[in-house]
Amino acid sequence: MNAEIIAVGSELLLGQINNTNARFISNQLTELGISIYHHTVVGDNPQRLKQAIEIAESRADILIFSGGLGPTKDDLTKETIAQHLQVALVQDDVAMDSIQQFFDVRNRVMTNNSKKQALVLEGCTVLPNHHGMAPGMFYQTDKRLYILLPGPPSELEPMFQMEAKPLLASIVSDGGQIVSKVLRFYGIGEAALEVEVEDLLALKNPTVAPLASVGEVMLRITARADNEQHADDLIAPIQQAIIARVGKFMYGVDNDSLASKLVEILVQNDLTIAAAESLTAGKFMAELATIPGVSAALQGGVVVYNEEMKRQQLDISQYLLERYTVVSAECAAAMASQVKKKFVADIGVGLTGAAGPDAHDGSPAGTIWIGIALDDDVYTYKLRLTGQRNKNRLVAVKATQNFIIQLLHERGYSKLKNLL
Repeated sequence: MNAEIIAVGSELLLGQINNTNARFISNQLTELGISIYHHTVVGDNPQRLKQAIEIAESRADILIFSGGLGPTKDDLTKETIAQHLQVALVQDDVAMDSIQQFFDVRNRVMTNNSKKQALVLEGCTVLPNHHGMAPGMFYQTDKRLYILLPGPPSELEPMFQMEAKPLLASIVSDGGQIVSKVLRFYGIGEAALEVEVEDLLALKNPTVAPLASVGEVMLRITARADNEQHADDLIAPIQQAIIARVGKFMYGVDNDSLASKLVEILVQNDLTIAAAESLTAGKFMAELATIPGVSAALQGGVVVYNEEMKRQQLDISQYLLERYTVVSAECAAAMASQVKKKFVADIGVGLTGAAGPDAHDGSPAGTIWIGIALDDDVYTYKLRLTGQRNKNRLVAVKATQNFIIQLLHERGYSKLKNLL
């Protein structure tokens, strides 16, 4: 089966918001083994939406709509689909009760147009909205499946995961199981990784697909089988073949991240960490703080964005800053050593550099220096990046996490394979 995603909203066409829903849904459909050949974006216009529906019906088995289910006059998705399919819109009492409760809890009077959100396609399976008001819909004909989802990602994503995805899985799997495993890599580019596993990309079951994000790459292995164990058995030898070729770059699987693996190693070994950040302005610590249990490892840190703060907060000498500049190995090393000392941590991290777009203190944009103080040693690493400012900052954070993981591995604090 193949699907087409139709995002409805003039704000998408005007560039006022990004179409993150399409990316999310595509990722979820891939896990189910459903092909996606087209993404369509259409404004809040019933005639153009009708044309988009007709085109999608000519080439897709599943039509998934996001947006246009709200209370305002320009929310016309379900009205247009109902007219196109010649299906009545009827009130869903459960949805109406939920909407009424939303207003009651906030001590507000429900407006008449809010009641519109409780209308659904007659005969559909209603997808409850636990994070908003407008319910979704799952409507099947002899030829096609129509899925209607709200536009806000905070509502769409949990609704798809919890309500729509299980229904889809029951249809496409024919009683079988579709299982995916994502292998995560750092330190190797997407093109280089593809060369190493090129022959595996031609497999039909399991399939192997490369994915990329900022600073790292992934391989998703997906198998279809009569049960989950059989699917796992199909995936296992392919995973081992990949590890045999590029295992030195692999740091985790599925929902792992460099931050989560670093925190895991720190907690397992009773190690603490502190950071002094200049160009990343706290982003390194913020990434670690997304991981539950990090309080056992993260001591704290400082953002020292200018020279004065480096002197005041970290006691870095004026002589060092004048002789080597703030964008230097010496400055990064001093930041790491001083923050380690001041926060009584096992590991100190210093991040400084020129994020861009302009040069800074004589260093060209994209020059990053990372300092890591561990035991009695201080290590420094230089990055030369060419991306945009905030991308460079994120890459610097991920690179720092990876450097610390590798250092701890070399020191015998953990064996990464045992953590996969």
